[in-house]
Amino acid sequence: MKLHCDLCGNKSIFYNRTYEGVKFCKKCFKKNIKEKVRRNISKHSMLSHDDRVAVGVSGGKDSLALLSILHKLSRKHPRSELIAVTIDEGIKNYREEAIKLAKEFCKELGVEQFVFSFKELFGKTLDELVLEKKDELSECSYCGILRRRVLDEAGKRVKANKIVTAHNLDDEIQTFLLNVFHGGIERIARLNVQIPNGQNAFIRKIKPLSEVYEKEVALYAYVSELKFQTIPCPYAANCLRNDIRSMLNQLEEKHPGAKYSCYRSKERLTDVLKKHSGNLEIKNCRICKSPSSSDICEVCRTLCRVST
Repeated sequence: MKLHCDLCGNKSIFYNRTYEGVKFCKKCFKKNIKEKVRRNISKHSMLSHDDRVAVGVSGGKDSLALLSILHKLSRKHPRSELIAVTIDEGIKNYREEAIKLAKEFCKELGVEQFVFSFKELFGKTLDELVLEKKDELSECSYCGILRRRVLDEAGKRVKANKIVTAHNLDDEIQTFLLNVFHGGIERIARLNVQIPNGQNAFIRKIKPLSEVYEKEVALYAYVSELKFQTIPCPYAANCLRNDIRSMLNQLEEKHPGAKYSCYRSKERLTDVLKKHSGNLEIKNCRICKSPSSSDICEVCRTLCRVST
């Protein structure tokens, strides 16, 4: 049987997308990933003319691949502006390399970059918080809660009206299943939640890679010869998300397309739950005065765990 690219007929096959039964050469694979991102942006009306977009750029494969794609797409929309924001959590012997790679790539593209740190906003690095924590909450949970706040603050400081994160399809279904395992039904209802009109407490967050497999993002970064950090976070090894990732990868290997099925189920369930959860009421945290869905925001509750 002769093998060839199903898009252009090229006999040099680079990737076989098993769940669709489509084979690609390198050139068509890159083109397909960019088109997937463009279609996702269009389908959900993620971006508009005159947007000032803050892209979360960590230095990993996902964020650099996304910045590369958005930079190419932005050439057709010169009235829009891309800014890169990088978060320094303060993880010794890990984050330094990623920040360096992010800075180099932003400079290469001519994208202005801003770096914000846990130390600056919370007075402590993640390493220091982990040493002081007195509960069973995982290091990844601490990091995730605080990163979201820094990203919101970064968006405000650079005067962005959209924040872009590089969450891929695997990330989305892992988060969905984590909420299922932890009984976080109300969190599932808020996945992809849109703040009602008139409540401008949060800058809108968008995820252009949300329908692209993690391995395909990695392949895009490889084909594009991007220099990204390959060392995993030292805190990630023991987190539940890692086990869910392994489980999903095994399922996908045996049943191609299982991840997409899970993603579509997540979308349908989120839509149903949103209809029954009503509008998200925004308050001000009693401690830090930041926008919150409860009297005391998640960030303040988390920081209180290490100060008491």
